[in-house]
Amino acid sequence: MIKKDQGEMWKHLRFPGWNQLRNKYAVSNLGRIASYKTDPFIDGKLLNGSFTTGYRTLNLHRPGNKGTLYIHREIAKLFLKKKSGRHKYVIHLNHDKLDNNVKNLKWATLQEMISHQQKSPAKIAYKKVQANRKTGLKLRASQVKKIKKVLNDPKRTITIKKLAEKYGISEMTMYRIKSGENWGRI
Repeated sequence: MIKKDQGEMWKHLRFPGWNQLRNKYAVSNLGRIASYKTDPFIDGKLLNGSFTTGYRTLNLHRPGNKGTLYIHREIAKLFLKKKSGRHKYVIHLNHDKLDNNVKNLKWATLQEMISHQQKSPAKIAYKKVQANRKTGLKLRASQVKKIKKVLNDPKRTITIKKLAEKYGISEMTMYRIKSGENWGRI
């Protein structure tokens, strides 16, 4: 039996093959998930689920579909309205992948999702660590400065391919250095 929290609403999950499973499933607007036979408040059991890349998931072996349900997506489908067909992604507003409260979820476009990910504290910390990394690099900062000087020279005679071969890196890496995607801090 599940004790209903104040302000909590439960909705039944409906997905391909749901009616062929032994148990039924429901999610709440507070981010909780339960399995039950007849009614979540009579014979329901709260589930923790599993974790897939940091997200809480429910692994169900349905006839013809052994799939993983991402809890945050299921909650968004049931409780949030999409603004348009382009809003295909669900983001966690506070960047906490385990906080599946409907107030923390939002449908987003691809660009909105990418922009939101760049503001994540984990992403910012990772970029900081990468910027200060000294080992495992093919180039040194002094080499990158020389490369950038050559790349930005309007009278450059050497091709990017030849320059990449000279430094033992790929042509794509050279283009990323030129655009500032790689070694942008130099």
